[in-house]
Amino acid sequence: MAASLSIRISRKATGGVLFVDPALVKYFAADRPIMPPEHLIGRTAGSGARYKIVTILLAGLIVFLGAHSTRIFADDWRSAQRKRLGENAWKGIYSIVSVIGFGLIIWGYGMARQQPVVLWVPPAAMRHAAALLTVIAFVLLVATYVPRNAIKARLHHPMVLSVKVWAFAHLLANGTLAAVLLFGAFLAWAVACYIASKRRDRAAGTQYPAGTASATMATVAIGAAFWALFAFWAHGLLIGVRPFA
Repeated sequence: MAASLSIRISRKATGGVLFVDPALVKYFAADRPIMPPEHLIGRTAGSGARYKIVTILLAGLIVFLGAHSTRIFADDWRSAQRKRLGENAWKGIYSIVSVIGFGLIIWGYGMARQQPVVLWVPPAAMRHAAALLTVIAFVLLVATYVPRNAIKARLHHPMVLSVKVWAFAHLLANGTLAAVLLFGAFLAWAVACYIASKRRDRAAGTQYPAGTASATMATVAIGAAFWALFAFWAHGLLIGVRPFA
């Protein structure tokens, strides 16, 4: 057993600090230990590189989620700016800020995946739970767009709930510092956004049309089909990780 848990580590020129080889993370995930060896937890390739990566990722999250939070925390200011600047100008600024934030997130998280700081290694059961939850997330996402489905009629804001479920699922299946920051931030945003959206609905007396059985079944079928396409093909192509490989 000791031989099967032998570890491979590398030393960087920057002070000879240990970092976790990405192959090691995959190896441990396959062996499904309860926890990685203590001397590998929280280690990375030098404090300078670690802070740079975390700073880029956090900056992207602040910019991207900040742009998407104006209606949560500053709805009156948002409405005033849209009126002052005009709808097109506001959407243009909003889009540019969002793209910049999203780009920083991709950049920071991509670097973090090359030199992961492992906080814990989730057991295999968490990967199965995450797979099931992401099916629900895809169905909720599709429910945003299919007219007269019972899911939207009941939940009112399925897209925000989709983000919430997606983020929670990925937190279950990932134990790196970058994953906790990324998916934890999106989970917190989705919770706050859903609460704010329900509050606005109550204030405005918003009514949602009742759903139909045919639209609801179509929503579930389309969502499941998109999930299968993404999970078995597009996730590996776009993200570089094959969940079921």
